[in-house]
Amino acid sequence: MHIDIITVLPGLLEGPFSHSILKRAEEKGLAKVEVHDLRTYGIGKQKTVDGYAFGGGAGMVMMIEPIANCINSLKKLRDYDEIIYMTPDGETFNQGMANTLSLKKNLIILCGHYKGVDERVREHFITKEISIGDFVLSGGELPAALITDAIIRLLPGVLNDETSALTDSFQDGLLAPPVFTRPAEYAGWKVPEVLLSGHAAKIESWRFEQSVRRTHERRPDLMQGEYSKENDDNNIERKDN
Repeated sequence: MHIDIITVLPGLLEGPFSHSILKRAEEKGLAKVEVHDLRTYGIGKQKTVDGYAFGGGAGMVMMIEPIANCINSLKKLRDYDEIIYMTPDGETFNQGMANTLSLKKNLIILCGHYKGVDERVREHFITKEISIGDFVLSGGELPAALITDAIIRLLPGVLNDETSALTDSFQDGLLAPPVFTRPAEYAGWKVPEVLLSGHAAKIESWRFEQSVRRTHERRPDLMQGEYSKENDDNNIERKDN
């Protein structure tokens, strides 16, 4: 996978891609992330990338010409499956979207800044718009790093245990169950006996029950369809059988 990120503040993205799983993915040759400074494509001697909005109003707007030049330059190098724009009014990012994007080969992520981008960029270049939530940040750099992490960790071979990502929260529409490690008892607090039993089927059933209950308590908005509140007890009973 090749991900190109376009930004006016490339320094904000130096840290996230030089450590941990993202660095490991690049070292293994499984993913490549390149950060492109939009000012390289800026206009005039000042390398201008923003201007006042037509019609007036507060704040600056990212100009179409530098963005178009950058995207067109990248498109000469490879074909892109998606050109993504990080924006508060985009589709809310979730695990299902991460799964879908992890199957792609080449992505461009454009980080919004200031009051956003010239609308013609969105109309003629962008194929997908993504938000990470109903709030506003100073720019799209941190959201871009977030979704890049979520996507790349799903690539086969990135995680040491390839089944780990499949048991994460949201993969099956539920939150992950509680987890415990050694010692089995600390300060009088004990690990649930079932986890020490060695009985794989009972452990799986317990984990499923805990996932359903935790999701119902903490994220009832996820409890739909098969995992709706009405089916909560039926699910647990079915899993036990």
